[in-house]
Amino acid sequence: MEAIFNRRSIRKYEEKPVEKEKIEKLLRAAMQAPSAANQQPWEFIVVEDKTGLKKLSETSPYAGMVANSAVTFVLLSRKEEIPIPEITDQDMGAAAENILLEAVHLGLGAVWIGIAPVEEKMNAVKDMFSLPDSIEAFALIAVGYPDDQKNVFIDRFDKARVHYENWK
Repeated sequence: MEAIFNRRSIRKYEEKPVEKEKIEKLLRAAMQAPSAANQQPWEFIVVEDKTGLKKLSETSPYAGMVANSAVTFVLLSRKEEIPIPEITDQDMGAAAENILLEAVHLGLGAVWIGIAPVEEKMNAVKDMFSLPDSIEAFALIAVGYPDDQKNVFIDRFDKARVHYENWK
């Protein structure tokens, strides 16, 4: 539970690589996410090269921090051979959240950069990686060792947003 309550969007990173073992743990966490009919629509591109990170940071006006991350995960969704395609975004969201939570657990900082459903952003990622039509860009998750920011608890509970049995 500590990772859930302490997770924050971390946008500044130390100039320090993330170890390969931690990258694999982040990917394993993503692939443990629940998915409708166990369809597991996810695919991932792991980008560590500084030139690639700089180029990837230009795919969205909100992705500037990608250039200075140690690693960025490109979350992709398969559109073929998926039993319930209208639910893949929910599956992908669960995978993304698992990466964010595992990052906190591993002492890392991370931020989710939305790509889907904005076609301009999706097409920029598609073009950068020459993705086939059956693969769609969903999100980017920039990861690194936090620099000047911390994963700390901020109480966001608001009982006014909780409704029992009906809307009243």
